[in-house]
Amino acid sequence: MKILIIEDEIRAALQLQSILKEHFSEIDILARLESIEDSLEWFKNNEHPHLIFMDIQLADGLSFEIFQHTTIDAPVIFTTAYDEYSIKAFKVNSIDYLLKPIQEADIKTAVNKYKKLYSSQSLPPLDLLTVEKLINNLAVDKSRKRFMVKEGSSMTFVPTEDVAYFYSEDGISFLVNQQGKRYIIDMPLDAIEKDIAAKNFTRINRGQIINIQSIEKIHPYFNHRLKIDIKGNSKLEFIVSRKRVNEFKAWINQ
Repeated sequence: MKILIIEDEIRAALQLQSILKEHFSEIDILARLESIEDSLEWFKNNEHPHLIFMDIQLADGLSFEIFQHTTIDAPVIFTTAYDEYSIKAFKVNSIDYLLKPIQEADIKTAVNKYKKLYSSQSLPPLDLLTVEKLINNLAVDKSRKRFMVKEGSSMTFVPTEDVAYFYSEDGISFLVNQQGKRYIIDMPLDAIEKDIAAKNFTRINRGQIINIQSIEKIHPYFNHRLKIDIKGNSKLEFIVSRKRVNEFKAWINQ
């Protein structure tokens, strides 16, 4: 059985090779490729393998781009560091997904699944619609991981997950962390909103952006608005503007 490994993490690739060789003596590992560019060049000049192990995120982008530039005849087992809930929906046909750090038992199960399908000659083709969905749903998270803020006469940074909320007042933007400490941040709320993950943060009005983890209670408020109690906050009022109520409810219920 000829296998191709597309993986840019040397340690992960060596672990995969070791497990494959230990449990499947008939396996011949043709090559280990580290990038989209290398992969496209390899497919251009070599006969396709029987099976491919392919990391989703490579050094030069998402490996799904390979399918946009060449036809892959072999079934693929993707490896990924994305969370389990994101990949369960895509366990279809011959494609399988191994969550990093990869477990020995999972590799054995995936290869045996391939062998069973192959031996019965019922191996379905790669589902290109599934690949397209993966491109759209598992795109690299480019949201900001931290914010630089002013602390006295110096600067420090606050990890994004430690932010309770952002707000603006008199033309100045502030970041408040989960412990209630306030910092001046040299960014307007419009720019902050573009840099943070929408699943975790939402703008409730022109002057406030909140983290879903900071919400304690939500109350109906007059004029069809909503009032939010933020954990630990005793000074500011957080009111979801009327035009943002439906969007806010959809965000909460996602």
